[in-house]
Amino acid sequence: MKMIKVAIVDDHKMFRDGVISILNEVDDINPIWSASNSKETLELLNDQIPDVLMMDLSLGQESGFTLTSQILEKYQEIKILVLSMHHEDSYIIHILELGARGYMLKEAGSDEMIRAIRVVSNGDTYYSKHVSDVLIKHISSGTRPKSTTAQIDLTKREIEILKLIAEEFSNPEIADMLYISVRTVDTHRRNLLDKLGVKNTAGMVKYAIKHGITSS
Repeated sequence: MKMIKVAIVDDHKMFRDGVISILNEVDDINPIWSASNSKETLELLNDQIPDVLMMDLSLGQESGFTLTSQILEKYQEIKILVLSMHHEDSYIIHILELGARGYMLKEAGSDEMIRAIRVVSNGDTYYSKHVSDVLIKHISSGTRPKSTTAQIDLTKREIEILKLIAEEFSNPEIADMLYISVRTVDTHRRNLLDKLGVKNTAGMVKYAIKHGITSS
């Protein structure tokens, strides 16, 4: 019997421990490690690659979308199964476009979770009923969800800073307006470049305008 190696990425330890406890009782599934953020995940992947990586989309201040892109750029063989509270169309469509092989809601039971792991480990896709309904709706209508900031999972502070960047305020000016240090603004700026997948300020401004984050 082939063992399915599974990793769990979620910023809530209690949730990770609960999933591991469930999977430890399944004969053909071996939970090999768990992580709470991007740094831990990428470090653990250097040591042991899972067949299936179960991941939430909201990892504290980090984005599961960004982590998915980072993982699949280097480890195309990993099957990513999203297990999330988010049921919005934009979340579902965007993460599947990035290459996730399955999407299910956290409200699902343990039996469905185990079934989903087995399905995606075999190279197939698995969508919970709600996710399937979303896909069918947009395929049949020939549409896709409107772009929103939820697709990139920006924090409230990141949206504030992105808006001010798009309105051509400097880092010191943004720091004064938001009562934070210039270093903090610079850190947010670098995180935004990474999350949005752009190379410079012009790319951030273009994103902000496209998604209605600026009044310009």
